[in-house]
Amino acid sequence: MRIFETKWFARFARKERIDDNMLTAAVREVEKGLNDGELGRGLIKKRLARAGEGKRGGYRTIIVYRAGSRSVFVYGFPESAKANLSAIELDVYRKLAQIVLGFSDADMATALNKGEVEEVNYDDEKEVSD
Repeated sequence: MRIFETKWFARFARKERIDDNMLTAAVREVEKGLNDGELGRGLIKKRLARAGEGKRGGYRTIIVYRAGSRSVFVYGFPESAKANLSAIELDVYRKLAQIVLGFSDADMATALNKGEVEEVNYDDEKEVSD
């Protein structure tokens, strides 16, 4: 499993102090079937806790997800900022998911080289303590 974040999401994560360990833990939960909503077409919603706090009042993230292959964090927002994505936003992110899921490994390497995505440090063998 490889984990990526879009350039926009990486800035959001740095600003909100969401680190690679938090993103890795979220993907591990998703791999176990623990997500907060299947949004269709390879798109899922996953809640993240604020550092030192619980998930309630934390963040909602939108992830393009293909089991056993690739996760791409594309959007995030504080739960207090809005309840959910609008219908228009959901449609746009579903279309983005279809594009991203169609990327080959070479396409992802190109996106990495161009700085459009960043890879999250992820070790399949190492468990992150909760």
